[in-house]
Amino acid sequence: MNVFELRRLHVSGGELAFVEMGDPEDPAVLLLHGFPGSSYMWRQFAPLLSPWMHVIAPDLLGCGDSDQPADVDLSILAQAGYARELLDRLGIGRFAVVGHSHGGGIAQLLALHGGVETMILLDSIAFDAWPSETFGELQRSAPEEPSASLVRAVIATGFDLGMGHRPRLTDADLDEYSRPFSGDDGPPAFMRFARAINGEGLIDAEPALRALEVPTLLLWGEDDPFMPVTVAERLADALPMSSLAVLPGCSHFLMEDAPETIAPLMFEYLRAVYLRAGHVHEEAGPITIQLGRRPPGEEVGT
Repeated sequence: MNVFELRRLHVSGGELAFVEMGDPEDPAVLLLHGFPGSSYMWRQFAPLLSPWMHVIAPDLLGCGDSDQPADVDLSILAQAGYARELLDRLGIGRFAVVGHSHGGGIAQLLALHGGVETMILLDSIAFDAWPSETFGELQRSAPEEPSASLVRAVIATGFDLGMGHRPRLTDADLDEYSRPFSGDDGPPAFMRFARAINGEGLIDAEPALRALEVPTLLLWGEDDPFMPVTVAERLADALPMSSLAVLPGCSHFLMEDAPETIAPLMFEYLRAVYLRAGHVHEEAGPITIQLGRRPPGEEVGT
């Protein structure tokens, strides 16, 4: 069960479940998860941001506790439209956006169409780098109606490959990520969503990104096998107002790999750049964050 209390609103593709935290009068921040995910991915982040910002964290259509329609467009272009409809329903026109993986692709599409004042991308899809070779194989070879056990195994394998600190993901966490795709309708919904993920809207977006005047923080796992650091560097080159932080020893699922590092990074960036607020800290002292590349030849965990 999701750790947050969920609201529901109808958009053109179906009903979206979403977390809403903070004062609606505060500046809004939209949190967009990747696949296979839900608003559960933000369980350690939304409470940190909500005293300062109006936090909106939807389950993308087809994921989490949102509807899983069989005949609706689930591409990233369509998902950007559904997210915009949700914000419109909530009366939000200007906002910051945080996106992970293909949620980062949706974030880029939103930014290119206006309203985004600040952006944070975590191991995001971009350009023509999606689908990755591994994900493309899943799209091509998986059966139309896999068993629930196969879906859980695929999800578990994704975290095995995409985490540098896999023991940090508990069995209960894996249960929650698998839950929306269990039952009779879940496995086909999983495959519909997986096959719908594409790079449409991003493949030719590089010229538009170069003209995008949106402050952007790129956070990347150095060992990401799906979206390698070369993609992050290309994004950093394309986005004129971007900064890149590469986290050694981490992989694709940064929110699970290193929440104690990226949560304060995200918070401080949004507070300084989006809210334009000065730095403050508790009496215990500031949080120290060390970033850098692992020395050549040094193994993770040594």
